[in-house]
Amino acid sequence: MRATPEKKWLIVGLGNPGPEYEMTRHNAGFMVIDALADRFRVNLKREECHSLIGRAEIAASDTELVKPQTFMNLSGEAVGCLLGKPDRTKAELIVIVDDFALPFGSLRIRPKGSHGGHNGLRSIIGHLKTQEFTRVRIGIGVNYPIADPTHFVLGRFSLEERSQLAEVIDKAASAVIEIVENGIDRAMARWN
Repeated sequence: MRATPEKKWLIVGLGNPGPEYEMTRHNAGFMVIDALADRFRVNLKREECHSLIGRAEIAASDTELVKPQTFMNLSGEAVGCLLGKPDRTKAELIVIVDDFALPFGSLRIRPKGSHGGHNGLRSIIGHLKTQEFTRVRIGIGVNYPIADPTHFVLGRFSLEERSQLAEVIDKAASAVIEIVENGIDRAMARWN
């Protein structure tokens, strides 16, 4: 009898490459990948499919931590390429993104859904031809109307937000680990 293959998770944090985008709201996904890399002592240095990748073992599962280098609006190119390789499936894909429709610091985990106006998710959905993949949305919103969403998401966190940012990113990283370890239902019950 053949052994059942172990799950191989692909955890993708969305953002924009380059120093000018560091610490911007739109790079919250990159920040979570960096936090996971720190926790598991992983270097994100392997280049594949226009992405920086590091391999980790999370909850006894082979896991790849990914930061696409295509810029946000073309994230689907990198994710589509990675999922075209053997032993990677949409069922073990987790995408981490910012969401200005959610209050700062809140998390929303979903097993599927629309892009909700997020261009990175729109690109991934377009390339994969499905909305059925796990996503972890990190709230970056504020309690006042946003006149220019593009300027807002590409802007840096406020001083007040920066004082809480490490905790928010750590919480999102823990939620991702929970998904891998205990499944999405348990993660949604605990973190949403």
